[in-house]
Amino acid sequence: MKKKPVILLLLLILATGWIRFDQPIHKPRPVNFVIPKGWPKPQYDFSKNPLTEEGIALGKKLFYDERLSRDGTISCGSCHQQFGAFATYDHPLSHGYDNSLTTRNAPGLFNLAWQKEFMWDGGINHLDLQPLAPITAMNEMAETLPSVIHKLQSDKTYRQLCKAAFGDENMNTRRLGMALSQFVLQLVSSNSKYDRVMRGEDHFILPEQLGYAIFQKKCESCHKEPLFTDFSYRNVDIPLDPFLKDIGRMRITNDRGDSLKFKVPSLRNVAMTFPYGHDGRFFSLQSVLEHYRNIHGNDPQTDSLLRNGLPLSNFEIGQLKAFLYTLTDSSFLKDPRFAAPGMLFNGKPPADIHQ
Repeated sequence: MKKKPVILLLLLILATGWIRFDQPIHKPRPVNFVIPKGWPKPQYDFSKNPLTEEGIALGKKLFYDERLSRDGTISCGSCHQQFGAFATYDHPLSHGYDNSLTTRNAPGLFNLAWQKEFMWDGGINHLDLQPLAPITAMNEMAETLPSVIHKLQSDKTYRQLCKAAFGDENMNTRRLGMALSQFVLQLVSSNSKYDRVMRGEDHFILPEQLGYAIFQKKCESCHKEPLFTDFSYRNVDIPLDPFLKDIGRMRITNDRGDSLKFKVPSLRNVAMTFPYGHDGRFFSLQSVLEHYRNIHGNDPQTDSLLRNGLPLSNFEIGQLKAFLYTLTDSSFLKDPRFAAPGMLFNGKPPADIHQ
């Protein structure tokens, strides 16, 4: 007899909605960020944006969504193509809204967790903020943030993805940046032939070994292993383009000493990220190396390491290129986890690939 009031009370609670059993508890599935052996500690603070399967999925959808642009034709992936190590393959300058051109060569996107400043001039100091620049630039995606957020909030799928990743459907600018960061932080390139050699799983052939020795002697001051950049800004005696008029780091610091200084790019996947330079003026590795060995030091602003040029014989250039090709990470370029929607691998979509 005493059980009846208890049962009636439970029925009343369920009927009034005090307890809801039809609402799943928000438990995103965590993803462990693996630091390759021997690599330094990342700069990105994962405690403020922990990686989850749901956050990465939302970030990937955003990365390849052309609706982030004003006319719905340009996505992040339009300029950062996987087969080109997420750089703009074979184009010196990317194409933007209304057939406009950007003013710089789109760099490859990989190993971003180790960077603390972004863009060729270091003008953005946090990965979560970086996407806001191309989204709102009139010669890139030419959109406004309120308009982007309105599009996302109007889409049922995005509301569901946002809830799965962050606990509710409220998509905002902060979550846009955090989700995109979660996706691009996964773009770690660490399985080139060079890496396999360093792990004792492979070996260099003679030209590659000779090229590695030349690299260590003449290039590693700026392109430090294992990331193959020291993230510094340097003037490498590239003359000012009279049309683009890009003064580099000086645009950010207003320091004349930073005139024509640009970030040292990583040499990982360098065979796939041509053309080279902040404005893509060098279309081959050969032309880059020719530039370095022909520097005469007439400009006092040229980096002190290059005032007398970089002495390289034709033989050394050949061996050096052989080594640089070992920095291509083919597994990264074909990883189905990062592929654009509809991309096929061996005739199958990414979802059908067993990793």
